[in-house]
Amino acid sequence: MDNLQYQEGRTELNAIGQYALIERLTDGFETKNQSTITTAGDDCAVIGTGDIKTLTTIQTMAEGIDFDMMYTPLKHLGYKAVAIAISNIAAMNGTPRQVEVSLAVSNRYSLEALEELYAGIRLCCERYDVDLVGGSIGSSLSGMVITVSAIGEVEKSHITYRNGAKLHDLICVSGDLGSAYSGLLILEREKVTYQANPDFQPDLDSYDYVLERFLKPEPRLDIVKELQRRGVVPTSMIDVGDGLASELLQICRHSKCGCEVYEERIPIDYQTSRVCSEMSKNMLPISNALNGGGDYELLFTIDQKDYEKIKDMEGINFIGHITEEGSPAVMVTPQNSTITLVAQGFRNG
Repeated sequence: MDNLQYQEGRTELNAIGQYALIERLTDGFETKNQSTITTAGDDCAVIGTGDIKTLTTIQTMAEGIDFDMMYTPLKHLGYKAVAIAISNIAAMNGTPRQVEVSLAVSNRYSLEALEELYAGIRLCCERYDVDLVGGSIGSSLSGMVITVSAIGEVEKSHITYRNGAKLHDLICVSGDLGSAYSGLLILEREKVTYQANPDFQPDLDSYDYVLERFLKPEPRLDIVKELQRRGVVPTSMIDVGDGLASELLQICRHSKCGCEVYEERIPIDYQTSRVCSEMSKNMLPISNALNGGGDYELLFTIDQKDYEKIKDMEGINFIGHITEEGSPAVMVTPQNSTITLVAQGFRNG
């Protein structure tokens, strides 16, 4: 019997949240090496003593929690696992160089299945010029757990943390938001239908964009390169893995500021809006964008003086600005009312 189940004063993990949990567990660890620049609390750790710093990050995905094998092709899973890890490198304004992959798998997976998984890993590595340099494979009593460690580099003067946003900075986001979670909603709907009727043949052709956004996200290294080409170093940055609201709150907390974003400026694809209308008349596309997660777009802030440099940059949306310390993080509606942003916690987007 699990004694923890009856322990007095027990705190449930879902009550504390992902970021607060990491901070709680790592509190009290002392830095002993001069080469350790930053530790837990950002998208990557920063290490090194020269002008070029090393970025390191690690991401774990567990079957049944982060992916469902009923609708996740193994090749897509391998690609996605690497893409998510190197997206953290992009969020620090860096360039990924190497990855390591560790697996824990049950005996229901064959050699051929793992070869398909690694075909996806290889495809992502080739696309982003990343080297697979190691890893391990162990056993699992059930399902699969895949962990990817990514290593990158960045010039010391170009490192972008979550804590650099300042008053009046402009808030920008790449791409569109809410589409990955919309893709998940479609797959879950088809799964339920199939379980009720195994002869059912889903027709997913009209949902190709949102499905690809969920199954095969792309790290926005193109945005990082274009910002560098234009001579712009963001004041803060994070990738949108847990939804726009959660990531905005992270920047505000680390930077000790508030923010205002405008609902009508938050980019949402038409397929995302269509999925919401099909699912429920009460499901709003803006809710998917704020809380869905899984888009892995870049959310960043820039100094106002850099606006002219990127105002015409393709794929960038200016959605708001940073407000003073002590101000709330809010979204302004088209009716000019304000809604306080709240992090919704873990979502499988």
